[in-house]
Amino acid sequence: MKTYAIAIHGGAGTLVKGMMTPALEANYKRALKNALDAGYKNLEDGKSAIEAVEIAVKLLEDSHLFNAGKGSVFTAEGTHEMDAAIMDGKTLNAGAVSLIKGIKNPISLARDVMEKSEHVFLAGDGAMQFAKQLNYKREDANYFYDEFRHKQWLEIKDTDSFQLDHSTKKDSKFGTVGAVACDQYGNIAAATSTGGMTNKKWGRVGDSPMIGSGNYANNKTCAVSCTGSGEFFIRGVVAYDVSCLMEHKEMSLEAASKEVIYKRILEINGDGGLIAVDAEGNIAMPFNTEGMYRACKSSNGKEDISIYK
Repeated sequence: MKTYAIAIHGGAGTLVKGMMTPALEANYKRALKNALDAGYKNLEDGKSAIEAVEIAVKLLEDSHLFNAGKGSVFTAEGTHEMDAAIMDGKTLNAGAVSLIKGIKNPISLARDVMEKSEHVFLAGDGAMQFAKQLNYKREDANYFYDEFRHKQWLEIKDTDSFQLDHSTKKDSKFGTVGAVACDQYGNIAAATSTGGMTNKKWGRVGDSPMIGSGNYANNKTCAVSCTGSGEFFIRGVVAYDVSCLMEHKEMSLEAASKEVIYKRILEINGDGGLIAVDAEGNIAMPFNTEGMYRACKSSNGKEDISIYK
């Protein structure tokens, strides 16, 4: 049997250690562990990498601690617009949704786009029509309301500022969630979900739902889920860039991930991090910010749940 492994993240950025209470840190680590264990259990039971990344991301979406699903940030209009993507490294099939509202688990809708439509990417009203056709329940605004997120928005409401969740001055909660996994059969997958940026306007879309930018998987190389300054991750086509370095420069997962996060993305002033896994079950979790909520577990005995460097 091959080594199977999973890695998850809950956002990267200005995580100053002194600003977080021990109780809050424990809550974050507990939420990460729940998602990690659920995804790993799927792999242990012989289920696919796709199953594992979806269940892990759903649990992160269900936690108000992260900027995805339940904990999504407020837009300039005071609403929540969510994005998600999922990709299967075995087939290169992918599904993505953007600017969706009221859906509890955007990652499941992204998987349905992959498996139940002829398309890869659905957005806005069309994505909502698709969800309605599949009888998705729409949660009301109260489900997504979070006091902390609301205060964060009120501080910059009615201004032209927007706030990347991971680059605030204060102890603000962080962004995007994601998972990557390698199953017992050597197949890999990636899933990413986000509520975007606080006070975002004009239907802004970040890197998370963009295949190749914030999310990518290919059995030949790696599965990647990114978090950080989305505009830069789009310009740098970051997730695919890691895969590309592995495929064409024959770099290892570790070397390719570090090259992209510590060098290439910094050259265009991007900050953030990523999690990645290859078909051998190797894991990489580099970030160039002060912290990244992250966790990983492998059948070779490796397990780690961390926030800071």
